[in-house]
Amino acid sequence: MSSKISFYYKNVCAEMLGEQHGITKEQFEQLAARTKPAIGAVNNARRAGKTPYRDLPYQKQMIERVKAVAAEIKGCENFVVLGIGGSALGNIALQTAMNPYMYNLDESQRRGPRLFVFDNVDPVQFGSFLKWITPRLDKTVFNVISKSGRTAETAAQFLIIRQMLLDKFGAKRLRDHIIATTDAKSGTLRKTAGNDGLRTLIVPDGVGGRFSVLSDVGLLSAAVCGIDIEQLLAGAAVMDKRVICDDFFANPAAMNAAINWHYYTHGKHISVMMPYSWQLKDLADWYRQLWAESLGKAKNIKGQDVFVGPTPVKALGTTDQHSQVQLYREGPNDKLFTFLQIMNFEQDVKIGQAGKDAPELDFISASPISKLLNSEKLATEYALVKSQRPCLDIIFDKIDAFSIGQFIYFFEVTTSIAGELFEIDAYNQPAVELGKDATLALMGSREYAELAKQIEPISRIDSAYIV
Repeated sequence: MSSKISFYYKNVCAEMLGEQHGITKEQFEQLAARTKPAIGAVNNARRAGKTPYRDLPYQKQMIERVKAVAAEIKGCENFVVLGIGGSALGNIALQTAMNPYMYNLDESQRRGPRLFVFDNVDPVQFGSFLKWITPRLDKTVFNVISKSGRTAETAAQFLIIRQMLLDKFGAKRLRDHIIATTDAKSGTLRKTAGNDGLRTLIVPDGVGGRFSVLSDVGLLSAAVCGIDIEQLLAGAAVMDKRVICDDFFANPAAMNAAINWHYYTHGKHISVMMPYSWQLKDLADWYRQLWAESLGKAKNIKGQDVFVGPTPVKALGTTDQHSQVQLYREGPNDKLFTFLQIMNFEQDVKIGQAGKDAPELDFISASPISKLLNSEKLATEYALVKSQRPCLDIIFDKIDAFSIGQFIYFFEVTTSIAGELFEIDAYNQPAVELGKDATLALMGSREYAELAKQIEPISRIDSAYIV
């Protein structure tokens, strides 16, 4: 439990960037004064039970419930998650962070079943998988995740899989192959699970999908695939102690939220997260939903039009040094960069010796490849700072369940505090609903027949506009 993450902010300071693009000591003091009430508001909301995601790290019954279900299906060869958005991105991020790159292909590197997470309804992708999985259904377990059961994508996946299992095994064996993670009491999926006699887990009340990875939603696939979920939650609990602090300069989530808010209000509306680690790349995907869905709002808490929200962008080091840094250095100075860096990698690879015909490569010969990766990160950050582009760093001692739990909780609380600074509701997502309803209308739901008529001018292809 000694691993930790650190928040490093020197490269947003005026001493590094100049006063036009950097934050001065006076501005930091102003940020501290503005953010302290936000810290208090977030802590008060937690005490009032309004942010139940804050209590997930302490839910011992949840751990026992998830571990019990994971033990029941031990021995399955394939574990398939059906979900979308917050019901999938966290699961993917945990697996990429803590299981080997070749996990699904190399049994010697695998501590559980193969894992597949389907967060889309692309017919070619899903159809290819169905051909592969059909002869392997007897050793496969599906986890369908949906609070209501009415999310169109997940419902479609579930109905396809349920019918396949019915055709092959009959109704009595559905329980052996499907676990439903859904609302504790009501909803379409809860009703279906009851009728089919399925094992169930819970999507906790008041925890939105993007905040749910540390609940049953994300923990089952982690536990099944050998990730220590107790350490994951222990890391989150340790971070909780750090982010409740009302001392601005000792609270990493408050500082992160305030710096992001400052730059947004000073014309830098794009937030780039750039992990220098394959393991961390899908945490950037998870962050994009958390940031975009929480902070992108048309109205503030007073009902006034504000149309705010930083645009989250994912980049991957070193790959995107060769595709995006030209823009980042010489394009508009409208971005705040957050680098993710690992100090101690789980394993390393030594670079071979340069041949006599390539003495110019001697400088990398015999070096660990981790040194090259982290040198690339530092070089990119240096180049950005030279161009007066503000940069933050999240530094991992090492990657394990404890540090990943810290990171997840850190950004969740950062989001809550940022919501207070932007004076918006960080927990709703009203703009998502119209697209969902329109999908149901286009698929023929009688409930949305009137909406289908309203969509006709958009759905009708007008040949006069085809080139």
